[in-house]
Amino acid sequence: MDSPDDRNCETKNRPKNRPANDGLHPRVYGLLIGLVLWLVLSVWLFAAGGTIDYLLVIVSGFILIALALPLILARVGSDDGAAGAKPASFRDWADADFDTWQGKLRGKDAAVLIALPIAAVSIGMTLFGIAYVVAEHSRPQPPPAAYSSGSVVKNNG
Repeated sequence: MDSPDDRNCETKNRPKNRPANDGLHPRVYGLLIGLVLWLVLSVWLFAAGGTIDYLLVIVSGFILIALALPLILARVGSDDGAAGAKPASFRDWADADFDTWQGKLRGKDAAVLIALPIAAVSIGMTLFGIAYVVAEHSRPQPPPAAYSSGSVVKNNG
């Protein structure tokens, strides 16, 4: 049986003083934007007209604002020394360390941990929306007489 130290040999053999990234790679931001847009689209599976559509517009606005504010703050707060510098490749970024306030993680582990909550919500909302659409279309239809325009003469005898 492996000891806990043997299972973490990859992190144990890594140099402790190598530089760590403290910012996300642009592809991680792209993934987050895509997941948020997926969430907004999946919310619209519940559209049914009237007040519900009005509320969905408000919810979509809140979600998009919640996406836009951190992106704006990231752009304003970035202290890039070289404004035209090209970011490192995603593979290099994912293999390097990512510095958090609790310690260091591998970049790909940090990307998964950052994207996991919004991915779970997007997938879950899509599944709820599909279930809602299926349930809405499988409910019993009213009898044809209910669609009458009143021109049909009823037989009272």
